[in-house]
Amino acid sequence: MDGNGVPTILIVDDEEIVLKSVRNYLLLETDYNILGYGNPVEALAAIEKQEIDLAISDYLMPQMNGIEFLLKVKEMYPTATRIILTAYADKENAIKAINELGLFQYIEKPWDNDQLKMVIRNGLERRMLMKKLEETIREFERSQKDLQHIHTRILKTFV
Repeated sequence: MDGNGVPTILIVDDEEIVLKSVRNYLLLETDYNILGYGNPVEALAAIEKQEIDLAISDYLMPQMNGIEFLLKVKEMYPTATRIILTAYADKENAIKAINELGLFQYIEKPWDNDQLKMVIRNGLERRMLMKKLEETIREFERSQKDLQHIHTRILKTFV
């Protein structure tokens, strides 16, 4: 999310018409920051400088496929939601992507815009919950360390 709490969505598809269609729809229908790239290598370079909350990637692209791309996204932003958009109803690759990536959703082309928007909204909600959970765990760990420190001081005082 940017400084104003607005989620950033990354869309990567080598088909310009698909990229523009999804990007323009989201720009019209949402307040999200939208990054769009036709090349996965350029997209990876761009997100080194800008954090993303959700990535949508085509499955079949030159240079690297969507699973390879989203694995790299996962390395950079482990809690970012990952979605594959594909024209190929390949259930084997869907299962592979879900298992390897912790893929949030596998959407087949042609997609329904309202369904896509709902999947994105749900994916962003998941991302927020994951971030809150991580913060809560860190808080708990800090509290636990503080208590351990207090316990150690008490023992030193009375032993």
